[in-house]
Amino acid sequence: MIRVATTDDAAALSRLQAYLPSPAPDLLRVALSTGDVLVSVTGGDPVGYALTVPDDAGETIHVGELVVAPTHRREGRAAALLDAVARGADRVTLTVEPDNEAAIACYRACGFERVARLENYFEDGPALFFVRD
Repeated sequence: MIRVATTDDAAALSRLQAYLPSPAPDLLRVALSTGDVLVSVTGGDPVGYALTVPDDAGETIHVGELVVAPTHRREGRAAALLDAVARGADRVTLTVEPDNEAAIACYRACGFERVARLENYFEDGPALFFVRD
């Protein structure tokens, strides 16, 4: 099940965020307060989330963070989160580290296309920029 995250989910999301190579705790706090985080839940508990950053017009949504707990990967949760993000958006964008082959395969399977390589995007290197129209 996918739902909008609430402030009650903050501790669980913080634990999930620790799995990311470049977490942004401040961004997560802001996104939680604005309703821009979707969670994948099991038994009511978040086991994955997508943090989104919509543009001013609401036509393009950037996925700033996407993570699923290791024990729940390969269950279709990332794909379900990305589909939920895409509802109502003309375009969804995201970035990923070039060596994250599992994520790249997931994004391609979900209809995303690589459109650019962004040098020095992350603190420690480049990112691949993906788009789904």
